[in-house]
Order: sequence, then C-alpha cells, then structure tokens
Amino acid sequence: MNATDHFTLLGLPRAFSVDPQVLEAAWKRVATAVHPDRFAAGSAAEKRVALQWSTQANEAWRVLKDPLSRARYLCELSGVDLQVETNTAMAPAFLMQQMEWHEALEELASHPNPDSYRVLTKQFDEARKGFVQTLTDLFEKQQFDQAAARVREWMFLDKLITQLKQTHGVTADL
Repeated sequence: MNATDHFTLLGLPRAFSVDPQVLEAAWKRVATAVHPDRFAAGSAAEKRVALQWSTQANEAWRVLKDPLSRARYLCELSGVDLQVETNTAMAPAFLMQQMEWHEALEELASHPNPDSYRVLTKQFDEARKGFVQTLTDLFEKQQFDQAAARVREWMFLDKLITQLKQTHGVTADL
C-alpha cells in the first residue's frame, strides 16, 4: 500500500462531502486487508508493517468520519494553517451569535429548563448544518482560506456544544 493522505489510503476522492456508508465500506475494506491478524504467521517485519497500516487506516477513519475533523484535515492538506491558537478573528454576526449562546448557556446552568435546553440544542444543530453546507460549497470552489475561517467558527460552536453536554450530563451527539 502507498498512501499520501487519508483519502488516498481509503481510495476516496479528496472532498468534504463524503457519503458515510461509502466511507465506512472503504475503511472496512482497507482495515480488513491490513489487519495484523492476517499477518500472524508472517515475519516480525510483516507484522510491524501490518500494524502500522492498520493504525493509519484507523486514524483515517477517525478523522474522515467526523465532518469537523474532515474539514480541518482538508484545510491542512490544502496548505492552510488554521491558526487555531493565534487567529480568533470571526465574522461580527458570528461573534454576536456566540455571545447570545454563551448567555443562554449561563442562564440554562443557573435555571435548568428542558424547553430552553431543547431550543438551544436545536439552534446548535441548525448552526452545525449551516457550517456543513457552507463548507461543502467553499471546498468545492477550493476557497480554502474562507473555509478555514468557517472551520474556526465551527470549532467555537463545538466547544459550546461540549459545554452544553457536560453541564447537562448528555452523552449522545446533538
């Protein structure tokens, strides 16, 4: 096997839009082909190589199955540094929305309310869907710098979702 990136390893086109069933089938095909158990009778070198390929296949699956991780990965493959530690520039509308969400989370933490929780969960879900659609368009147009800015915003949303889950003991995905 020879793979330069996760998409190539799994035999998939380099794209943000990935059919989850196609991705899973591709991963299973590769994982089965390189699984260390298939090389149990092989030499130590063959076993080591099989383990390395298996690890790479599992890492490809982990990164590509999650849309946010996939978006981050595509930016990196395109040579765009997300600058997550240094670039906190956001669109003003997103900053305002983020402030409203923070306030709603604080209110929910101090006054738990199932209806407010559902409303906030729905808002987060709609925002996530919006990011998926926007990033689909940006990656198709190869507008990687703009995609990176949306990825950074999505990362902030993801932190809010995590905070909501932790505050309310939710373990399932929103």
